Amino acid sequence: MFNPNYLALSIAASLSVFSNIAFSQQNDDIETIEVTGRAQQFYLETESKIGTKTNLDLIKLPQSAQVLTEQLIIDQAARDITDLYRSIAGVSEYSYSGVTFRGFRDDANVFYDGVRGDPYSGFGVPQLFNVERVEVLKGPASALYGGGEPGGMINYVTKKPSYTQKRELKLTLGNYNTRGASLDMTGGLNDTMAYRLGGYYEEQDSFRNNADSKNTELTGGLLFDLSDSTTLTTSVDYIKQDLGGNRLRGVPVDDNGNFLVDPSYNANEAVDYQDMEALVLQAELSHYFNDDFSLSTTFRYMDNERDQAYHESQSWVDVNGDGIANIDDETIKREYRKQYRANEEASITTDFVYNFGQGQLTHQFLFGGDYHTVDTEYDYLRARYEADGVANLNIFNLNYGETDPSTYNLTDMNRDGVDTDRFGVYAQDVISIGEQWTIIAGLRYDHFKEFNQETGFSYSDNDITPRVAVTYQPVENTSVYINYSESFNPTSSADQEDVEGEGNLEPETGKQTELGMKNQWLDGKIMSTFAIYQINKENVVMSNPDDTGAGDGIAALLNIGEVESRGFETTLVGDLSAHWTVTANYAYNDTQVVDGVTGDTLSNTFGDGSRFANAPRHQAGLWTRYALDSIDSSIAFGANYVSEQLSTSGQKVKPFTVFDMSWTSRFDDVLLSVNINNLFDKEYAVSGFSERNGHFPGSPREIIGQITYKF
Repeated sequence: MFNPNYLALSIAASLSVFSNIAFSQQNDDIETIEVTGRAQQFYLETESKIGTKTNLDLIKLPQSAQVLTEQLIIDQAARDITDLYRSIAGVSEYSYSGVTFRGFRDDANVFYDGVRGDPYSGFGVPQLFNVERVEVLKGPASALYGGGEPGGMINYVTKKPSYTQKRELKLTLGNYNTRGASLDMTGGLNDTMAYRLGGYYEEQDSFRNNADSKNTELTGGLLFDLSDSTTLTTSVDYIKQDLGGNRLRGVPVDDNGNFLVDPSYNANEAVDYQDMEALVLQAELSHYFNDDFSLSTTFRYMDNERDQAYHESQSWVDVNGDGIANIDDETIKREYRKQYRANEEASITTDFVYNFGQGQLTHQFLFGGDYHTVDTEYDYLRARYEADGVANLNIFNLNYGETDPSTYNLTDMNRDGVDTDRFGVYAQDVISIGEQWTIIAGLRYDHFKEFNQETGFSYSDNDITPRVAVTYQPVENTSVYINYSESFNPTSSADQEDVEGEGNLEPETGKQTELGMKNQWLDGKIMSTFAIYQINKENVVMSNPDDTGAGDGIAALLNIGEVESRGFETTLVGDLSAHWTVTANYAYNDTQVVDGVTGDTLSNTFGDGSRFANAPRHQAGLWTRYALDSIDSSIAFGANYVSEQLSTSGQKVKPFTVFDMSWTSRFDDVLLSVNINNLFDKEYAVSGFSERNGHFPGSPREIIGQITYKF
């Protein structure tokens, strides 16, 4: 693993070198101008790079996409990404940082500034202190970004150094002993160099027994204008997250989704924990050869370490002695897991953009490539049941504290990490024909390999993913489009090794056709999007029903599954009037296993039989803000609806609707805000897990007060 002191010295030396370069190329005649402020729209962003890697008006983008602005994050007092799911059509919470995206579970298709390297990967939830906005692309994204699930991707755009002089201090208080503070500063150091410094700390008790959280983040960056045409932006981000009483599982339920015990239930002891520490270094170089030809390169290095120790529910104890162990016995067996995980990642992405054309026909041609490497470590110790010293737990009469991990008989599970390398090259042409037609055609080649350090097994493969789409604007404020795109997702080395000598597993692939319409209303103050889609995920790895065991010459796994996702979604974002702002969405999705093995772990064997776990058919979200200019204040209301779901064990997850509200008032340079989440203190589950672990409960009423001082 890395030496933090060495890295810090290397960063300082690098910044010194870049600074000298900047000063040596400084032109005294250069005048740096930065446009500040924002338009009338609070929540509406009309341009993004998320769908093409080049700036494009969203009304011309032939794909459903959303941008969650910094103002929306502020108004909702959002401190982590789960606070924003209500505002994303077709996205619901699965577990931890994982989401259901157009029916498909996804916890890996996460990008920062358009490149891979998620510091919260695994079981952490991304925090938003260092995030300026969140961009969401719906449907397959492999033609530009490489392997992943076909439901979509999330990109976090981080805050950057700026010449704008800004100093902002924020204090946070709330129930569950929530308290925190943050400081964010930007400004110019001279005509060619700007900075950003930030720090954040927050601690909070949980509504779950034995659980709490502490989040710390320190970030800094320098912007160098190396010449008229060259800019270098650097950043350092240190993250520490200490979660007590984790890794959190669910709360036991009956088959109708009713909690059997209070939602505060937790199978973990007070001594359990999940501690994460991460360091992220990033550098972005932008250069214009001329007005029509540019280069952009982003390098990102990340080191992430996670220590976990937790008690995991396993099975019921037959206390009644009737030969049947179930909930009537009230007591569960637990195992204790002590795990260490570490990721050391590096990625580099380079894009060339060339604009050319003649007359009514113009091209914006993109050619690029990326490389991503991950070196992981994994240690796993386990103690099981009373035989290893792990006391049982009565879920109705909680007997915490009767067990001591220091006395457990731990077994080393002899696990180790996986090394992964991905390399891709891609090309894309955005063709504009007059003012009405936009055509996008793209193609990407990927090569990937994976090495399992535990067993020494390795494999490699490649894939090609295309995309083609057309947008037509009959009038300036209306567009209709059709999009065909594909995705692929490499099979894990563990699954490949299971079939070594008996078969070979191809990557899982996805194909989507999407039709949509986008409209701008009230002179561009509001944008609406309507999209209808069908996704077919093929070559899905499932259990081979003919397999009789190892060495029989019959593969244990086969690419025999196919999953079909159909649905539509609509969003409305913008200003209804000078005082009234809204973001609203609705999504319908039906995801079914249409081919494969009935009852495979991919789906469930209850209810509809082939329905995907935690894939609600209906979702709706609303957040609306009304400004009271006469008293320099605003009031906002929100709602989040998720229809019935099924857990991985087929137990119902009941539908829920949760309401929120906020109040903000400004006094000169001070902004006071109060947010109430789950206004009516509704008891509900956000998603389901296994029968032995229950459902993930939603948070009870939470009151957050914040004072922001700009100086």
